[in-house]
Amino acid sequence: MEYQFTKMHGIGNDFVVFDSFTKSIAISREQVRHIADRQFGVGCDQVLLLEPPKNPEADVCYRIFNADGSEVMQCGNGARCAAVYLREKGLVNKDRVIAETGAGRLILQIETNDCVTVDMGVPVFEPAKIPLKADEQLEEYKLNLGDDELTFGAVSLGNPHAVIVVEDVDSTPVNVIGPTLQVSGVFPESVNVGFIEILNQKAFKLRVFERGSGETLACGSGACAAMVIACQQGYLEGTIDAELRGGHLTLRWEGDGEPVYMTGPATTVFEGKIEL
Repeated sequence: MEYQFTKMHGIGNDFVVFDSFTKSIAISREQVRHIADRQFGVGCDQVLLLEPPKNPEADVCYRIFNADGSEVMQCGNGARCAAVYLREKGLVNKDRVIAETGAGRLILQIETNDCVTVDMGVPVFEPAKIPLKADEQLEEYKLNLGDDELTFGAVSLGNPHAVIVVEDVDSTPVNVIGPTLQVSGVFPESVNVGFIEILNQKAFKLRVFERGSGETLACGSGACAAMVIACQQGYLEGTIDAELRGGHLTLRWEGDGEPVYMTGPATTVFEGKIEL
């Protein structure tokens, strides 16, 4: 069967978006892998499926599938694309969009120039809820990986994140440390691994090795997680500029018990059809 799709990206983190409002769609793990394949499919980091909401107070049910076919609960860059898509297609006619996700409700505020501010929710630090195998909640955890000791912060923003502070993010072996930490067993559901270089109290550079997708040009929830951990450790404060390989995000967090806000662009690239 042939399906219409829209290719979008949020500062280089790219998505194939399917609209299930007018035509019901069920996508298998194998089909997601085919769609995401950059040689034989459309090519993307994640596939997004936008469905009618179950809760009448919501505007959309927002589902996210990684390139390996696994379904995950949260994706900040994808949420911004979902909001812009819904308004471009006339599925919503307002600037404030409520999205249902597996991690709870997201509030998406469409700003000017197709920028969107996402209320990413309150960060969760309890190890059991991340989930992380640890006896107690700490600002920093240590793990022996071979001959090296790795120090990281951990948080959930609807999905698990490990954050490692580095001196030079460009020379850090992200593609070695990232997958090694993912399969270490300390994160039972695997983990998105962020590598943050502090530029000053208002700015940082970041690379993220995502579970199920590998390193991407940008990770919205990863940027929020990195900012939260760096604020906890005293590196950052106030409104923060996050520089990722695909572009910049603006982040805000008022501290423990408060939600994280992320603002950034969402861009439509092209539309097409694919046989599934």
